[in-house]
Amino acid sequence: MSLIGKEVLPFKANAFQKGKFLEVTEENFKGKWSVVCFYPADFTFVCPTELEDLQNQYEELKKLGVEVYSVSTDTHFTHKAWHESSQAIGKVEYIMIGDPSHIVSRNFDVLIEEAGLADRGTFIIDPDGVIQAAEINAGGIGRDASALINKIKAAQYVRNNPGEVCPAKWQEGGQTLKPSLDLVGKI
Repeated sequence: MSLIGKEVLPFKANAFQKGKFLEVTEENFKGKWSVVCFYPADFTFVCPTELEDLQNQYEELKKLGVEVYSVSTDTHFTHKAWHESSQAIGKVEYIMIGDPSHIVSRNFDVLIEEAGLADRGTFIIDPDGVIQAAEINAGGIGRDASALINKIKAAQYVRNNPGEVCPAKWQEGGQTLKPSLDLVGKI
């Protein structure tokens, strides 16, 4: 069942950010754009490369009004320890959510039940707390955070311009489409 167009389900979780612990709920995703990036586990191999890459895009994402949240089934304490011991993760400034209860991972349908770990899932959430894009990768396939920039720009454009859609490979400032009977069979 697709989560696209659905509001994020309620949850409450502990998180780590910039040397502090905090609580995060689905309400944090409202009022601004959000990216939620699930990954299998701290202290692993592909995961730190992805989270560092996401950090490298963090300033650009913030310029677009986007907050970033990473999530694994580890605890917020584990996130702190990883942050303090890994050169790559030590750079991370965005919020790292701990999900040892698996509630958040189940809500986003990324939990690998038999392993107790999350799939590599990336979700773009609009300011109403509604999921607008989702991508799930197998455990061995790392993601490229730069690909989020154009997806978010397209999602923001469509939200701000009802009746228009962004075609494949759309770039900011590029031509959009206005779906109509006149376009059927002409593209």
